[in-house]
Amino acid sequence: MSAASPAYRHVDEMRPWSDREHRLECVAVTPEAPDVMTFTFRPDNPGHWFRYLPGQFVTLEIPATPEPVMRTYTLSSSPSRPYTVAVTVKAQAGSIGTRWMFDNLRPGMRLKAIGPLGDFSYARHPGRKYLFISAGSGITPMMSMTRDMSDRTPDSDITFIHCARSPDDIIFRWELEARAREMANFTLGFIIEEIGRGQLWAGLRGRIDKAKIALLAHDFLERTVFCCGPEPFMATVRDTLSGAGFDMANYHEEAFQPRAPELPVVVADHSDGAKATKVIFTMSGKTGLCEPGHTVLQAARASGVRIGAACESGLCGTCKVMKLAGDVEMEHNGGILDEEIDEGYILACCSRPKGEIEIEA
Repeated sequence: MSAASPAYRHVDEMRPWSDREHRLECVAVTPEAPDVMTFTFRPDNPGHWFRYLPGQFVTLEIPATPEPVMRTYTLSSSPSRPYTVAVTVKAQAGSIGTRWMFDNLRPGMRLKAIGPLGDFSYARHPGRKYLFISAGSGITPMMSMTRDMSDRTPDSDITFIHCARSPDDIIFRWELEARAREMANFTLGFIIEEIGRGQLWAGLRGRIDKAKIALLAHDFLERTVFCCGPEPFMATVRDTLSGAGFDMANYHEEAFQPRAPELPVVVADHSDGAKATKVIFTMSGKTGLCEPGHTVLQAARASGVRIGAACESGLCGTCKVMKLAGDVEMEHNGGILDEEIDEGYILACCSRPKGEIEIEA
């Protein structure tokens, strides 16, 4: 006998998912392309719905090693459908966290999540007409925004250009082609680098350039552009648009690039007689020293205190901790909100003590 379905609730009868720490339950695993999978989650705690902006990201704590690893993924789902969220990820050579998800994550399993965060969204940078340009797994924030606009404003004027290695590597191809049939002002174009034996392709081939952009979006100078993909790809798009006279104030790109978790070597700055400052970690009951020029995250690691971190450049917000006393100098890249700073939170990866401090860690 199957279990009864949970009671139906309207969204206004449920609580929104915030940008604090959560546990998510996997409900579906869907293959999308070679080495690309979509993982769909619902809240571990019933009675919640997901509140985020299309194009934002979350950080997942993945038990791939004895010490869990933190990995940041863009949400490919749309907030217009708030009962589940999804990440679509590609397993690269040498992937640790993503490969663990491919090999082990199944419906019913739970992961810890932090987020959502991020400024890469049409909701933050609205325009009259849009041009989405992506390559590889950089398609995920574009898909989130397209899905959202399809539900909210299906008459939106969108030109969507996606670049892939081969026809088989086009993520979400069939759904995008369906959007092109359903949305009156949605124009779709694919650019393929190479064609394998036995593959049929009548579209554009080669690498993205001004001629291909102009062919697929003749009015690209009038559009608000969102671009996401490998850094060399984005650099090509930036240079192409700038050289064509595009107003770069209307250009936005997803700048977050996951990198190896090891901290760069930073030499302590003892100039002018600077000395190490005391850092009290209240939750772990430890006290450590932070060398001049070092961050709270580095001091925590040196003291054997674990603070989760992913990007380590002030972008993802994973290392957010409460500062209970003292002052720090924090130079972040958007991974923390002003109201959170007002509450006393800091990002450990980019905060340097200005004297003795106490941290809730």
